[in-house]
Amino acid sequence: MALGGNPIFNGKSFRGATQAPPVPQAPYGAPYGQQPYGGQAPYGQQPYGQQGWGTQPQSMTDEQLRQMYSQPSAGPADTGRMTFDDVIMKTAACLAAVVAGAAVTLVVAQGLASLLMIVGALGGFVLALVNTFKKQPSPALILAYAALEGLFLGGLTRILDGMFPGVGLQAVIGTLSVFAVTLVLFKSGKVRATPRAMRFFMIAIIGYAVFALINMIMMWTGAVQSPFGLRTSFEIFGIPLGVFIGLLAIGLAAFSLIMDFTSIEEGVRSGAPQRFSWTAAFGLTVTLVWLYVEIIRLLAILRGDD
Repeated sequence: MALGGNPIFNGKSFRGATQAPPVPQAPYGAPYGQQPYGGQAPYGQQPYGQQGWGTQPQSMTDEQLRQMYSQPSAGPADTGRMTFDDVIMKTAACLAAVVAGAAVTLVVAQGLASLLMIVGALGGFVLALVNTFKKQPSPALILAYAALEGLFLGGLTRILDGMFPGVGLQAVIGTLSVFAVTLVLFKSGKVRATPRAMRFFMIAIIGYAVFALINMIMMWTGAVQSPFGLRTSFEIFGIPLGVFIGLLAIGLAAFSLIMDFTSIEEGVRSGAPQRFSWTAAFGLTVTLVWLYVEIIRLLAILRGDD
């Protein structure tokens, strides 16, 4: 799979890590260490400041040389490359910002919480677009996005948990469970973002986006009176349409996690600059927010159908 299967990673210079310059090679037939014709030092003389073959630098002792050559080679963190530890730490920072934003809407008055939820939804959407199309990651904008999404999630959880007590905790557990299962399947190699799976994902996500847009317009215009719009207005074999849509969306979000893991793995393998660990953390945060919203909505539909 090409690097950047997740749309968030597209256009990012993951292969922009600076490589070490190649070692100059001697011309064909020239002895090791000899300069090309025209640049060779005069016979019997050493070039200015250059040590002769087999001589040791005067400023280093034998013990210092042994210590220098016995040191381990520099790892990715020492050379400014992205590592899995970087991604984990920055993702944790983003999730901490989400939790902090959610905590605000959970403790303020209900009216203010609803206002902050709208602000978080609109502001998070704008910053999601900015961070997605921005060539170089901005930690401040990514953390701001996470905090705004926290306001939205906190307000949404407060409303739905008030209607269906306990649904918020169930959604958190469900999100963490899907994330853990997806990560285990990815690490085992049983689930991969193959080109065929990518094509199915793109078709399904476009179809889901069209449905969500139509559903939103019909709810805003009052064409449907149900709290979840078409999701609960129609039933298939006595089961609300939203149950099938919700399961599809959760599956798409889980596959988006697979794409995130793939992009991160290839970024680390190709030696991406360390700053792109923020891009990886942003991608994971977007997917986890989407996954949580789909799970809590599905649980609310199921509880409302009881």
